[in-house]
Amino acid sequence: MKLQNLRDRLLQQEDLNFLLTNRVPRIALTRFMGWFSQIRQPLVRDASIAVWRLFTELDLSEARKPRFDSLHDCFTRELKPGARPFDPDPEVLASPCDGIVGACGEVAGLQVWQAKGFPYRLEDLFGDPARAEAFRDGCYVTLRLTSAMYHRFHAPHDARLQHVTHLTGDTWNVNPIALKRVERLFCRNERAALHLRLERGGHPLALVPVAAILVASLRLHALDLLLHGRYPGPHELPCDAPVEKGQELGWFQHGSTIIVFAPKGFRLVEGVATGLRVRAGQPLMHLPEDPLPAGDQGVGSTS
Repeated sequence: MKLQNLRDRLLQQEDLNFLLTNRVPRIALTRFMGWFSQIRQPLVRDASIAVWRLFTELDLSEARKPRFDSLHDCFTRELKPGARPFDPDPEVLASPCDGIVGACGEVAGLQVWQAKGFPYRLEDLFGDPARAEAFRDGCYVTLRLTSAMYHRFHAPHDARLQHVTHLTGDTWNVNPIALKRVERLFCRNERAALHLRLERGGHPLALVPVAAILVASLRLHALDLLLHGRYPGPHELPCDAPVEKGQELGWFQHGSTIIVFAPKGFRLVEGVATGLRVRAGQPLMHLPEDPLPAGDQGVGSTS
């Protein structure tokens, strides 16, 4: 208990937290962690998980299997069947992952916020003004995954995954302390933009997984690629993969943040606000009543 209290006091010191998690060789540490976490040695595995438990509220009771081959195996764990039921209402867009809601609400033109007073623009995040335009005046939710959370993410609705853009970048920490200090942080970090088209109404949808220190790789089932800082390309990845609501899309090799973008007409479910803890499958947004006009269903898609 004393150790936990000391840990909590240290982490609550914003200057120290920022120094320890950002004023370090972020990319080198991230690459080291990627190697270290995959060591398949029982003593290394057990010691690593034990240290991890000291700094997080790690709960493995929902894990599909009781033992893991490595720290990485634990990080990317699957859950028991039925552990994350998805809301079946076709008028609801579900959360694609477990997370804590950060900034959320309406997109102001093409501008959104990572934290109060820290805006960024969608064209910088997506790396493509044409794809950003589909979400002008739309709706968004930032979902931050802590290291102890379930790190797989799922389709928030029946849809087709049409295109993935991989953007190389840094590995700044994405905790609230860093988001209040580093301008345009999400646009600087390693990330991927997943562009989907909903089966219901033909609306576009974007999921943007963002990397962070120690957690900078992503795997997608539809492409069977590991996307990371040394991925050689190509970085524009067209695809045509139908997905059902709740179907697993992929996973972080560790974990970070997913930002959900929907076009104008979508609105947040009542109660979705900064600080809310959500689970994959919980209602996140309401779909518009009217479908997208047939002539507009190609907007934002350049694949």
